Amino acid sequence: MTDDKAPLAMTMGDPAGIGPELALAAWRDRTMSAPFFVFAAPGVLTAAAGRVGLATPVIETDPAGAAAAFLKGLPVVALKSAVEDAPGCPTAANAAATIESIARAVEAVHQGAARAVVTNPIAKAVLYEAGFRFPGHTEYLGELAKAWGGPAFPVMMIWSEALKVVPVTIHIPLAEAARALSAELIVKTARVVDRDLRARFGLKRPRLAFAGLNPHAGEGGAMGREEITIISPAIEAIRAEGIDAIGPLPADTMFHPKARARYDVALTMYHDQGLIPAKTLAFDEAVNVTLGLPFVRTSPDHGTAFDIAGKGVANPASLIAAVRLADRLTR
Repeated sequence: MTDDKAPLAMTMGDPAGIGPELALAAWRDRTMSAPFFVFAAPGVLTAAAGRVGLATPVIETDPAGAAAAFLKGLPVVALKSAVEDAPGCPTAANAAATIESIARAVEAVHQGAARAVVTNPIAKAVLYEAGFRFPGHTEYLGELAKAWGGPAFPVMMIWSEALKVVPVTIHIPLAEAARALSAELIVKTARVVDRDLRARFGLKRPRLAFAGLNPHAGEGGAMGREEITIISPAIEAIRAEGIDAIGPLPADTMFHPKARARYDVALTMYHDQGLIPAKTLAFDEAVNVTLGLPFVRTSPDHGTAFDIAGKGVANPASLIAAVRLADRLTR
């Protein structure tokens, strides 16, 4: 078991984005969060500190010395892959370093040198250009989890105090979401959500609410039959297993305050159906949490923001929230 006093392992994210400056800013807020170290290029972080005017000392170290180094500066474990320092100019030349940072952070947790992974934003298109074969962070983390010796079924949850949402289908085109949806996928996702909300978030009986796929949840079949043929049978199946579930609900009426009081987490049928209300309600505080893994992973719920990288205006609130939540879930 990992020591709950071990630091958190943070990834660099795409170095052309705002990840480096967010990591520096998060260290400046260290009195309110847990110790962490970053797998990155020390020189890139030092240069970023100078660009954005953050007097954050960067200390090159190894995972074993990170906790002690955190008292004096931002601990950075150097990557083996080369990193080009060009804020706002993404390049596939940095893909190897971005992927290495993720893999080594997960490895650090596996070895007990860290107790959770906190990831900075990546640019999927840049990684695809370099041959990355996973749709996103979530799916790659599921592959890395195989080092624990068993299969993993990663589930993305966007967490905030205001709203928790889980999209059943994730990083696929909207035109394919209905075809990818199945009762088996809904049931499998619900089981992971129920289990991890109990085990990691301390809910004795999580309340799950399911959105319909179609307008008005299909209007009794007049606007689509997926609610009748797929979603309702899945809900009946998980209720038979003792999981507290309601739905399918019309998505346009399930996110106002009175509706949210009825459930602990909303399961939506496609990506934007859940992420639009989540980001509208808590853009700066929302955290991406990957359920279904043998380790805790959190991330800010925003992208690389290449357009403002290196300008010192990026808001670190979501990354700081991700650090705090990772700390909470591993205590």
